[in-house]
Amino acid sequence: MDVYPRLRIAGIEPESFVDGPGIRMTIFTQGCHHNCPGCQNPQTHDFNGGRDIDIEEIVSMLDDNPLLDGVTFSGGDPMDQAEALIPLARIIKERGLNLVIFTGYTYERLMELAAGRPGFTELLSYADILIDGPFIMAKKSLEIKFRGSSNQRIIDVPKSLVEGRVVLHKIQIEEMEERPDLHFG
Repeated sequence: MDVYPRLRIAGIEPESFVDGPGIRMTIFTQGCHHNCPGCQNPQTHDFNGGRDIDIEEIVSMLDDNPLLDGVTFSGGDPMDQAEALIPLARIIKERGLNLVIFTGYTYERLMELAAGRPGFTELLSYADILIDGPFIMAKKSLEIKFRGSSNQRIIDVPKSLVEGRVVLHKIQIEEMEERPDLHFG
Protein backbone atom coordinates (compact mmCIF):
# COMPACT_ATOMS: atom_id res chain seq x y z
CA MET A 1 0.00 0.00 0.00
CA ASP A 2 1.04 3.60 -0.54
CA VAL A 3 2.29 5.73 2.30
CA TYR A 4 -0.55 7.87 3.63
CA PRO A 5 -0.64 10.64 6.20
CA ARG A 6 -1.44 9.56 9.73
CA LEU A 7 -4.73 10.55 11.26
CA ARG A 8 -5.27 11.90 14.75
CA ILE A 9 -8.27 10.08 16.20
CA ALA A 10 -10.15 9.92 19.47
CA GLY A 11 -11.35 6.40 18.72
CA ILE A 12 -13.16 4.03 16.39
CA GLU A 13 -16.54 2.37 16.83
CA PRO A 14 -16.29 -0.76 14.65
CA GLU A 15 -20.06 -1.17 14.27
CA SER A 16 -22.52 1.67 14.78
CA PHE A 17 -26.20 1.96 13.95
CA VAL A 18 -26.67 5.59 15.06
CA ASP A 19 -24.11 7.52 12.99
CA GLY A 20 -25.77 7.11 9.60
CA PRO A 21 -27.80 4.56 7.65
CA GLY A 22 -26.99 0.86 7.98
CA ILE A 23 -24.09 -0.78 9.78
CA ARG A 24 -21.17 1.62 9.90
CA MET A 25 -17.68 2.00 11.19
CA THR A 26 -17.41 5.39 12.88
CA ILE A 27 -14.06 7.11 13.07
CA PHE A 28 -13.94 9.87 15.68
CA THR A 29 -11.31 12.38 14.65
CA GLN A 30 -9.45 14.33 17.32
CA GLY A 31 -9.63 18.11 17.39
CA CYS A 32 -12.49 20.54 17.14
CA HIS A 33 -12.47 24.31 17.47
CA HIS A 34 -16.28 24.65 17.58
CA ASN A 35 -16.47 23.55 21.25
CA CYS A 36 -20.27 23.43 21.18
CA PRO A 37 -21.74 23.62 24.69
CA GLY A 38 -23.33 20.25 25.47
CA CYS A 39 -21.36 18.34 22.83
CA GLN A 40 -21.61 14.60 23.40
CA ASN A 41 -17.92 14.16 22.52
CA PRO A 42 -16.07 16.94 24.41
CA GLN A 43 -13.03 14.68 24.84
CA THR A 44 -12.47 15.02 21.07
CA HIS A 45 -12.00 18.82 21.16
CA ASP A 46 -8.34 18.97 22.23
CA PHE A 47 -6.13 18.85 19.14
CA ASN A 48 -3.35 17.32 21.26
CA GLY A 49 -5.54 14.52 22.62
CA GLY A 50 -6.28 11.14 21.13
CA ARG A 51 -3.74 9.09 19.23
CA ASP A 52 -2.22 8.79 15.79
CA ILE A 53 -3.24 5.92 13.55
CA ASP A 54 -2.13 4.71 10.15
CA ILE A 55 -4.80 4.61 7.44
CA GLU A 56 -3.67 1.07 6.64
CA GLU A 57 -4.83 -0.03 10.10
CA ILE A 58 -8.30 1.40 9.45
CA VAL A 59 -8.45 -0.19 6.00
CA SER A 60 -7.59 -3.56 7.55
CA MET A 61 -10.48 -3.13 9.98
CA LEU A 62 -12.81 -2.29 7.07
CA ASP A 63 -11.71 -5.33 5.11
CA ASP A 64 -12.23 -7.58 8.15
CA ASN A 65 -15.94 -6.69 8.39
CA PRO A 66 -18.00 -7.68 5.32
CA LEU A 67 -21.22 -6.53 7.04
CA LEU A 68 -20.40 -2.81 6.84
CA ASP A 69 -22.60 -0.59 4.69
CA GLY A 70 -20.45 2.46 5.20
CA VAL A 71 -18.13 4.62 7.24
CA THR A 72 -18.80 7.77 9.23
CA PHE A 73 -16.25 10.46 9.94
CA SER A 74 -17.28 12.15 13.18
CA GLY A 75 -15.33 13.89 15.82
CA GLY A 76 -14.03 16.28 16.78
CA ASP A 77 -14.50 17.86 13.39
CA PRO A 78 -13.26 15.73 10.49
CA MET A 79 -12.99 18.78 8.25
CA ASP A 80 -10.08 19.97 10.38
CA GLN A 81 -8.20 16.93 9.03
CA ALA A 82 -9.73 16.98 5.56
CA GLU A 83 -6.46 16.55 3.69
CA ALA A 84 -5.41 13.55 5.79
CA LEU A 85 -8.85 11.92 5.39
CA ILE A 86 -8.93 12.16 1.58
CA PRO A 87 -6.93 8.95 0.90
CA LEU A 88 -9.13 7.02 3.34
CA ALA A 89 -12.29 8.44 1.77
CA ARG A 90 -11.05 7.34 -1.66
CA ILE A 91 -10.42 3.79 -0.37
CA ILE A 92 -13.86 3.69 1.28
CA LYS A 93 -15.52 4.52 -2.03
CA GLU A 94 -13.32 2.00 -3.89
CA ARG A 95 -14.64 -0.65 -1.45
CA GLY A 96 -18.20 0.24 -2.45
CA LEU A 97 -19.07 1.70 0.95
CA ASN A 98 -20.95 4.92 1.56
CA LEU A 99 -19.46 7.82 3.48
CA VAL A 100 -21.13 10.12 6.01
CA ILE A 101 -19.30 13.15 7.40
CA PHE A 102 -20.36 15.11 10.49
CA THR A 103 -19.12 18.69 10.79
CA GLY A 104 -19.80 21.72 12.95
CA TYR A 105 -19.42 23.88 9.86
CA THR A 106 -22.46 24.59 7.72
CA TYR A 107 -22.27 23.47 4.11
CA GLU A 108 -22.33 27.11 3.04
CA ARG A 109 -19.37 27.95 5.31
CA LEU A 110 -17.39 24.98 3.96
CA MET A 111 -17.92 26.28 0.42
CA GLU A 112 -16.73 29.74 1.49
CA LEU A 113 -13.60 28.30 3.12
CA ALA A 114 -12.87 25.90 0.25
CA ALA A 115 -10.93 28.53 -1.73
CA GLY A 116 -8.24 28.48 0.96
CA ARG A 117 -8.71 24.81 1.87
CA PRO A 118 -9.13 22.79 -1.35
CA GLY A 119 -9.13 19.62 0.76
CA PHE A 120 -12.65 20.52 1.89
CA THR A 121 -14.09 20.20 -1.59
CA GLU A 122 -12.09 17.09 -2.41
CA LEU A 123 -13.12 15.31 0.78
CA LEU A 124 -16.76 16.27 0.20
CA SER A 125 -16.54 14.85 -3.32
CA TYR A 126 -16.30 11.39 -1.75
CA ALA A 127 -19.14 11.90 0.74
CA ASP A 128 -22.68 10.66 0.24
CA ILE A 129 -24.11 12.49 3.24
CA LEU A 130 -22.97 15.54 5.19
CA ILE A 131 -24.52 16.26 8.56
CA ASP A 132 -23.72 19.91 9.05
CA GLY A 133 -23.93 22.65 11.61
CA PRO A 134 -22.97 23.11 15.23
CA PHE A 135 -24.75 21.29 18.02
CA ILE A 136 -27.08 23.78 19.71
CA MET A 137 -28.24 22.71 23.16
CA ALA A 138 -31.48 24.75 22.92
CA LYS A 139 -32.38 22.76 19.78
CA LYS A 140 -31.37 19.35 21.14
CA SER A 141 -33.71 16.57 20.04
CA LEU A 142 -33.73 12.85 20.67
CA GLU A 143 -36.47 12.42 18.05
CA ILE A 144 -34.50 13.22 14.90
CA LYS A 145 -32.36 10.81 12.93
CA PHE A 146 -28.57 10.88 13.19
CA ARG A 147 -28.36 14.44 14.55
CA GLY A 148 -28.15 15.98 17.98
CA SER A 149 -29.98 19.25 17.37
CA SER A 150 -32.72 20.24 14.95
CA ASN A 151 -30.63 22.95 13.22
CA GLN A 152 -28.35 20.26 11.80
CA ARG A 153 -29.15 19.03 8.31
CA ILE A 154 -28.76 15.73 6.48
CA ILE A 155 -27.39 16.86 3.13
CA ASP A 156 -27.17 14.90 -0.12
CA VAL A 157 -23.61 15.88 -1.00
CA PRO A 158 -23.40 14.71 -4.64
CA LYS A 159 -26.61 16.56 -5.55
CA SER A 160 -25.56 19.65 -3.58
CA LEU A 161 -22.19 19.82 -5.35
CA VAL A 162 -23.85 19.51 -8.77
CA GLU A 163 -26.59 22.05 -8.03
CA GLY A 164 -24.32 24.49 -6.18
CA ARG A 165 -26.75 24.71 -3.24
CA VAL A 166 -27.84 22.60 -0.28
CA VAL A 167 -30.05 19.68 -1.27
CA LEU A 168 -31.46 17.81 1.69
CA HIS A 169 -31.03 14.04 1.68
CA LYS A 170 -34.15 11.91 1.26
CA ILE A 171 -33.68 10.67 4.85
CA GLN A 172 -34.41 14.16 6.19
CA ILE A 173 -37.11 14.91 3.64
CA GLU A 174 -38.97 11.71 4.59
CA GLU A 175 -38.48 12.49 8.28
CA MET A 176 -39.98 15.95 7.81
CA GLU A 177 -42.96 14.49 5.94
CA GLU A 178 -43.52 11.73 8.51
CA ARG A 179 -43.09 14.02 11.53
CA PRO A 180 -44.51 17.46 10.71
CA ASP A 181 -44.81 18.02 14.48
CA LEU A 182 -41.01 18.19 14.78
CA HIS A 183 -39.36 21.57 14.38
CA PHE A 184 -36.38 21.82 12.06
CA GLY A 185 -34.01 24.70 11.62
